[in-house]
Amino acid sequence: MDWLLQPEAWVALLTLTALEIVLGIDNIIFLSILVGRLPPERRQSARVLGLGLAMGSRIALLLSLTWLMSLTAPIVAVLGHEVSWRDVILIGGGAFLLAKATLEIHNSLEGEEEGPKAVQAASFGAVLVQIALIDIVFSLDSVITAVGLVQQVSIMVLAIVVAVLVMMVAAKPISDFIDTHPTVKMLALSFLIVVGVALIGEGFEFHIPRGYIYFAMAFSVVVEMLNIQVRKRTAEPVHLHRHVPEA
Repeated sequence: MDWLLQPEAWVALLTLTALEIVLGIDNIIFLSILVGRLPPERRQSARVLGLGLAMGSRIALLLSLTWLMSLTAPIVAVLGHEVSWRDVILIGGGAFLLAKATLEIHNSLEGEEEGPKAVQAASFGAVLVQIALIDIVFSLDSVITAVGLVQQVSIMVLAIVVAVLVMMVAAKPISDFIDTHPTVKMLALSFLIVVGVALIGEGFEFHIPRGYIYFAMAFSVVVEMLNIQVRKRTAEPVHLHRHVPEA
């Protein structure tokens, strides 16, 4: 633990923690959509257990550094393009996100009358498995980046723990807000489609800078917040004051 006395180690810790939190935005959105299909009394436990599994999977990836870095080695060449296990995981995860987001959009648009039944039908175990698996896809690149930035495994593990704790605190307010605003939920599902396309692109070595994606998300959220305020004002009763002419 000698790194505790090194200022550059603390800078690396703060940088990695911020990176994990920013990249965790995708995870929180996906978690919010999945947990929303569970009965209300089980949602908080699903958030905590799901993020706990996510933290465990990220730490497990870090502790298997040799295997993790081997994922970037080519395993086959298709039409002159070298494909690694990392590419396969990213393409599979992106396709899963596209399918899941499309299905949720369909249910929102076509399955309104079956809302309560659909929530009850969601499996607690299935939700946890989906959260854990998709987190591996989301965190794969961030973990590989962390390995390249920092040498001390303890710093990387601590950054992951702090980031997941922040996500645990933020998950419930974000989930509740998405659940109570149907247009925000549709926007979140659209984000997942964009992220799924980006993951598939990464798998085919077509890099889409995450900064562009996050800027588009932030801009869309700001516009939607303005729309919500406008709708609130429109819904407020208008009090008409009758003008009484002076004598």
